[in-house]
Amino acid sequence: MAALARTSINRDIWKDYLQAQRSVLPQLKPVEDLTDRVIRIMGQNPGEMQLQGTNTYLLGTGNSRILVDTGEGVPLWAENITRLLKERDLTVSHILLTHWHGDHTGGIPDLIKYNPEMASRVYKNQPDPGQLPIEDKQVFRTHGATVQAIFTPGHAFDHMSFLLQEENALFTGDNVLGHGYSVCEDLGAYTHSLHTMQDQHCAVGYPAHGIKIEDLPRVIKQYIHHKERREKQIWTALIKGRGDSAGKVSFSAKELIHMVHGQLPADLVEMALEPFTVQVLWKLAEEGKISFELVGGKRKWFVKPSNIGMVTA
Repeated sequence: MAALARTSINRDIWKDYLQAQRSVLPQLKPVEDLTDRVIRIMGQNPGEMQLQGTNTYLLGTGNSRILVDTGEGVPLWAENITRLLKERDLTVSHILLTHWHGDHTGGIPDLIKYNPEMASRVYKNQPDPGQLPIEDKQVFRTHGATVQAIFTPGHAFDHMSFLLQEENALFTGDNVLGHGYSVCEDLGAYTHSLHTMQDQHCAVGYPAHGIKIEDLPRVIKQYIHHKERREKQIWTALIKGRGDSAGKVSFSAKELIHMVHGQLPADLVEMALEPFTVQVLWKLAEEGKISFELVGGKRKWFVKPSNIGMVTA
C-alpha cells in the first residue's frame, strides 16, 4: 500500500477517489493501548496510499518492549513514542521491520538519537548495513510477548509478518490492511504469502495501515478470493478470445483489459489496470499456462497448446 516507487499506480488519477475514501475512514488515536500487551503509535503520515498513516506497535507487558516498524520519520511520531517510553519507563529490546519501504523504516534515526544503543537492535529480513537479519520462523522474546517472524514476500521482496503467540495474532504489515486491498510487486509470491498467513490460523490481525482486523481468517479469505477472481477473468478472456482457432491467437494486456471490462479511459487502463494485468500474465507464464510473442516490439500473450482445454486458471 505504501510502495509507490514499486507500483505503477498514478497518484493524480486516483487522488480524488483516494481522498474521498480516506475521509470516511475511522479516526485512530495517536497513541492507544489496544490490549494489555499491544500499544499502537500512529506514524502521523496520513495520505492517499497510507490510509490514516503507518501503524507502529510496542509489544509486551514489562519494562522492555518489542517495537514493530518505525513510521517514516515524522517528528510528531518521534515525540509521541519517546514521550511514551519516558512516561511509562519503557525500553526497546528489538526493533522489527516488516519491510524496507520508507514509511516503515524512516523513524530509525529518531530512535537512535533518543537512545544510541538502539542502533544495534534493528532487525530486518535481508538487512541493510548495520542491521541484524530476520530469518523465517525466528523467535523474539520479551516479558509478555513471544514473537515469531513469518517470511511473507510479495508486497515487497523482504516482507515479514510477525505472530504474537500470546494473542494468537498476526502483524500483517502491508500484505493485509485494515481497509481495502494492498498492492504487490510479485503476484505469485504475494498469493503464496496470503496462503502462508492463512495457515498460521491467527484470530486477529494488526495491520501496518488501518484498524485492527478482528476476524483475520475472513479478511485473508477475501484477499485470496479477490486475487483469484481477477486472475480467472484474465484467463477466461484468453480462452474465449481464441475461440475455436487451431492456431496461436495472442492478445496484448490492453486488449485483454478491454475484453474483461469493456472500453475504459486510456489513463485508467495504463496507470491502474494494466500493471496488475501484466502481473497476472507473468504469474500464469511462470506456472507454464501461457506464453508470449513479440509483435511490433510489444508482448502479446497466448495460451499454450497443452492448456487449451483448461477452463479455469
